[in-house]
Amino acid sequence: MQSALESALLQLESAVSVLGLDEGLHQLLATPRRSLEVAVPLRRDDGTLEVLQGYRVQHNLSRGPAKGGIRFHPRTDLDEVRALAMWMTWKCALIGIPYGGAKGGVAVDPRRLSRNELERVTRRYASEIMPIIGPEKDIPAPDVGTDEQTMAWIMDTYSIHSGYTVTGVVTGKPVSLGGSQGRAGATSRGVMYAAFSALREAGVDHRRVRVAVQGFGKVGGLAAQYLHDAGCCVVAVSDVGGGIYNPRGLDPAALLKHLRSGAETVVGYPGTDTVTNSELLELDVDVLVPAALEGVLHEGNAAAVRARFVVEGANGPTTPDADKILEDRGVVVVPDILANSGGVAVSYFEWVQDLQAYFWSEDEVNDRLKALMESSYAEVSQLAADKGLSLRTAAQVIGVGRVADAHRTRGLYP
Repeated sequence: MQSALESALLQLESAVSVLGLDEGLHQLLATPRRSLEVAVPLRRDDGTLEVLQGYRVQHNLSRGPAKGGIRFHPRTDLDEVRALAMWMTWKCALIGIPYGGAKGGVAVDPRRLSRNELERVTRRYASEIMPIIGPEKDIPAPDVGTDEQTMAWIMDTYSIHSGYTVTGVVTGKPVSLGGSQGRAGATSRGVMYAAFSALREAGVDHRRVRVAVQGFGKVGGLAAQYLHDAGCCVVAVSDVGGGIYNPRGLDPAALLKHLRSGAETVVGYPGTDTVTNSELLELDVDVLVPAALEGVLHEGNAAAVRARFVVEGANGPTTPDADKILEDRGVVVVPDILANSGGVAVSYFEWVQDLQAYFWSEDEVNDRLKALMESSYAEVSQLAADKGLSLRTAAQVIGVGRVADAHRTRGLYP
């Protein structure tokens, strides 16, 4: 199976071919501007010392400061972070916000840590990457295994070292610390807007579709709820423990409440059948939302996908091999750099609000997000139709092309 980095590089190669870029510019776009690997020593609550590996990659800075999430996950490594940073570059350029792409993470399972241990890991990691982050250099945000509390600790650590409060150093913060209304559900809401744009273009009423969501976490959980509340029938969801299925539909809000009350997994929820994460991907539904980790749709299972639409809530869930299979079968794939760009869009809104110390209402944030997502989808769809491209290749061509234009306009120093 192709790795995340292999997938990202192949997607870039496809866009470079369509754009007709020369090999030197291709290599410049493929190579991260800066990669940092740090040791993150952790003193456990029992007094033992454990050394974790942390990373921060700034892929491109041509269109503005770097932007990208921080994930805490045991499988995190430098190649994965490089791929995610590259996708962030194209994503920001695609939706027209003035950022370059970055990503970071620590190779750790946050579920194994106490709250005090998690805070110590976060603050030590923040102190290690501090030389390269800042509101005008690189602005982290939450990702897999992190949340608004993680961002609050990073902001506080950075501010203490700076000698004054710097709210704009991270986004995805609590509203009480300069966070934006509407940020918590922005990625999920963007997934919904992208899905509805694809359905509308195909002449499909979203109130008549059946949906399966793999990854009932921060993105997938709220995406399922928003889709359900808008009239879709969400028949299956899954998390790390497995999945559940009910052909008559699930109530995502009740499931989220069930998990918040202490349940470790959705598996076993009353009135549902158990399915595996793999089986969920192959259910007879109209819309499949992979919202977990990268590479879940690959050459080995793409032919078994029965959904007519795949809307990527996660980063890189579909490998290039799977893309080809799905395209040949007529499956519409709304790519990650478009479908899940709502999070970075509202992160940008939050950063702007922090810099001017003037904040918008949740309705204003959601209205701006909806307009941005729908206009970005329309632009990608138009290019795909004009050039005979898949939505993914069209999205990559727009994003890569804008970054390439920025490189050419700025020139090469010295």
